[in-house]
Parts: sequence; C-alpha cells; structure tokens
Amino acid sequence: MCPGDGYLWTPGYWAWDESYYWVPGTWVMDPQPGFVWTPGYWNSDAGGFSFHEGYWGPSVGFYGGIDYGFGYSGLGYQGGHWDSGHFDYNTALSRVDTSVVRHVYNLRADGPVSRVSYNGGVGGIHVTVPDDADPDISIPDAHFGPVAAQTQHMFAARNDPQQRYSANHGTPPVTATALPNLAVHPKELPPIARLAAPATGSATPDQKYQRAQDQIVARQNQDREKLQQKQDKEDQEAKQKENPAKMQQLEMQHQQQTQEMAQRHAQQMQQLQQRH
Repeated sequence: MCPGDGYLWTPGYWAWDESYYWVPGTWVMDPQPGFVWTPGYWNSDAGGFSFHEGYWGPSVGFYGGIDYGFGYSGLGYQGGHWDSGHFDYNTALSRVDTSVVRHVYNLRADGPVSRVSYNGGVGGIHVTVPDDADPDISIPDAHFGPVAAQTQHMFAARNDPQQRYSANHGTPPVTATALPNLAVHPKELPPIARLAAPATGSATPDQKYQRAQDQIVARQNQDREKLQQKQDKEDQEAKQKENPAKMQQLEMQHQQQTQEMAQRHAQQMQQLQQRH
C-alpha cells in the first residue's frame, strides 16, 4: 500500500555481490517533485551480463523492455504521472488508500506479460531504445542515481542470507516491503559504501581515486558522528521534559536530517566517480 503522497514504487530486482540476491520492491519518497524512477536492468552482451543501475529523472528512460509489472510494462510507466506539482496515482496498477491519497485515477493498461528478466543475448528480450525516446534519456546531467533510502534498502537485502539465490532458489521470502525503511539516526545507517574505481588501465589514477575516496569517507564518518552527538543531546533534553508530542516531532526532524546527510554523501561519491 502506498504510504502517502509523493511516494513512487520502485520494483524489486536481482542484484549481484559474489552471488545473486533479491532486493525487494518498495515505495520511495520522490527526491524532487516532477521526478520519476527508471528501474535498472540486466543486459546480456558478448556472453556475459551487466547491470544498468536505475535512476531518477524528469522522465522514465529505457529499462531494457523488462516487464516489472505495477505500471512498469517494459517501456515507460503507467502507474501514475505528475500533474501541477502533485503525483496522480493510477489505482488500476498502484495500490493506494484513497482516504489518504486524493490524486488518483483508474486506467487499465493491459499488455503482454513476459517473465524474461534480461535484455539481449540468447533467450533475452530484444528491445532497443525507441527512436522517439525522450531526449533526457541520453543526457547524464538530467538524472541521478538511487537516493540514500534505496542504498540503505539494498544493503539490508544484501546482508540478509535468506534473500540470496543460493538460499531461496529464486523464491525470496521477502519480495516487497510493506513500508519504506528509513534510518532516523546516523547510527542506523549502513556502513559507508565504497565505490569501485572506474577501469582506466593505469595504476596511478586508480591510486589517486582511492586516496580521494579515503578522505571523503573519513569526512563523512565525522559528519555522522557530529550529527549523532547533536541528535543524542536533543533526544536527552526532550526525554527530560517528558513531552511525547515533542519527541515525535523531534524524531521526524532527525529522520529528515539523517536522510538529507546520507543523500549528500551519496552524491559526493557519485561526483568522485564522475571526476575520475
């Protein structure tokens, strides 16, 4: 069930970290009004497989023709759209509580359903970027990668042994989460993820990249510690006043601070990769 206005559905997918593991589908707060989510997809090329990471942007781009359902039929998105600063949800494809979310409509979008989950290669879906695709698809600056909540969600799945294909044999116990899982305090965030250096074929640039990343990670850990200390002090003061309403308001404020910091840190890492 959609938790409220401004949340968009992000489909579940198989990720890779020495073995396949399932990242459940979940609702994610849109990072910017007018943005939508383009799911990632697997591509088969020259006998191997590579994953194209999903991203946020002003339009849904190409995601390999993969039918994820829930409005992601392979091309575009039929689960809803932005209109005058608010998101209209298509209740035919998105599960929405209309007593909470008011901007809704109902439009069926029937079409062929395929269980093939990769593009190209033997047995794959052979779909290419359409000729009339939105030009934003090919403009890197027009979109950015997963937000901090999605990165945290992915880490949680990666660290759960039951989500591994080796344990569930293609039937993960958690295919989708009931509610978004957002850290309230910095101590609840997963460890800072280090990004692999882009392949350059030269040791010197790679070493420079690692040194730069070490410096960023050190600063980000300091940011976490500083914010955690500040929030701990505020929590202690609020508890002494024994004001439940104030405590709830403070927790919401802390969650916003933590997520904004995590998003800023993720962008710093992405900018480092782009510069390298």
